[in-house]
Amino acid sequence: MAAKKTITVKQVGSPIGRKADHRATLVGLGLNKLGRERTLEDTPSIRGMISKVSYMVEVVESK
Repeated sequence: MAAKKTITVKQVGSPIGRKADHRATLVGLGLNKLGRERTLEDTPSIRGMISKVSYMVEVVESK
């Protein structure tokens, strides 16, 4: 069984004053404070969530 690919995302923008669905997307990614990082499985749905809030997150590393 091959190891699953992961992606690390870091929150760099504030959700204050943003659309409710964008804030909910950040929560879905496990992010809620500036500077917080999460390592997530690299799936198309996670990539879509990152794309939706790309102005508030950055990809730190990709394995």
